[in-house]
Amino acid sequence: MNKNTLCLWYDHDAEEAAHFYASTFPDSKVGAVHRAPSDFPGGKADSVLTVEFTVCGIPCLGLNGGKAFTHSEAFSFQIATDDQAETDRYWNAIVSNGGSESACGWCKDKWGLSWQITPRVLTDAMAKGGDVAKRAFAAMMEMRKIDVAKIEAAVRG
Repeated sequence: MNKNTLCLWYDHDAEEAAHFYASTFPDSKVGAVHRAPSDFPGGKADSVLTVEFTVCGIPCLGLNGGKAFTHSEAFSFQIATDDQAETDRYWNAIVSNGGSESACGWCKDKWGLSWQITPRVLTDAMAKGGDVAKRAFAAMMEMRKIDVAKIEAAVRG
């Protein structure tokens, strides 16, 4: 096990989530699946307790802990994209698999985990500061999924 691993709490379907992430994002995979040795507050003996997986190279552990805790926007994965096609691919995969859209490039998967699908053109514009950042930020504030062409137009002024 890695020295530092993100532990993500799921009701009962960490393994399903891990397989979805592994099939959606590059450098992602499902590792070991561990079963509970006895009954526990969130489940029964021999049910899946934890799942080791990576998302874009980040080590994670999915814990099936029951309904005691849920995900919030205070934690999200931010996925940098290179173009509109990549942005669309990740956004649509999450939203069309029971997820939901939010604002400014944010969406949630069906397990309630938040994702920021962020084209590099937007982060590059924000890093430039000044009027370029103001225009890109104003354009982004009107969007759900980020529209690369509109950000590029805002950058040009």
